[in-house]
Parts: sequence; structure tokens; C-alpha cells
Amino acid sequence: QEELVQSGGGSVQAGGSLRLSCGSSSGFTLTRRHMGWFRQAPGKEREGVAAISPGDGQVAYADSVKGRFTISRDNARNTLSLQMNSLQPEDSAMYYCAATTSGASLRAPLSDFWYAYWGQGTQVTVSS
Repeated sequence: QEELVQSGGGSVQAGGSLRLSCGSSSGFTLTRRHMGWFRQAPGKEREGVAAISPGDGQVAYADSVKGRFTISRDNARNTLSLQMNSLQPEDSAMYYCAATTSGASLRAPLSDFWYAYWGQGTQVTVSS
């Protein structure tokens, strides 16, 4: 069974930083997959935060996190990360990593429609 396993997250004051990581517990390779981070706050729809393509590693960010969040992948370690700086209370949400099927192409990297595999979620709470 292909699974994504997340780590990181937690609670921080506004202006602080957190780092999220995502890997595979079953060893399935992330290298040829588009990867993304999504978040969902209570009462809100899930939204795409950041995405990274395979190969050239092209990235995409939601406007709300541009300049503050950085997505990266380490193909040698088969992991995905999200560095979150200058966190604000509105960043509080459950964060999920996601992966497409291997070799998939997609038109909208920040749309959850394209992603087939999801991590278990990790809570990020930012206090003012």
C-alpha cells in the first residue's frame, strides 16, 4: 500500500517558523510525481499552498504564502518539505502533503483534483 507519512508542524507564535516533511512509508518513489502541500482550516475548503513538479522542480505557490513558504524535494531521500516562515494566525490549519500518480501531467498544480495520494495531515497552529 502506497502511503505518505508526514512529520513536523505544531504550534508557534506569529512571525515564527515551522517545517513540514513528507515521505513514503512503503518506499514508493516520489521522484516522478508532482508533489504538493494543501491545507484546510475548520469550516473552509481545502486549498493548495505549494506544489513542485518532477524533473525541473518547477514550483507554484498560493498568493497568500508567496515569499514566506518554500517547497522543496530531496530526490535522494525521497522526501518533500515545506519551510514556513513569518507565520500568521491565518496560516493555522491542517496541512497535507499529496502526490500524483507516477508520470502524471497536470494543468493546475494547486488543485487537489490531480492528486491521488495523501498524507495523514499535521496540525499547524499560529497564535497572535
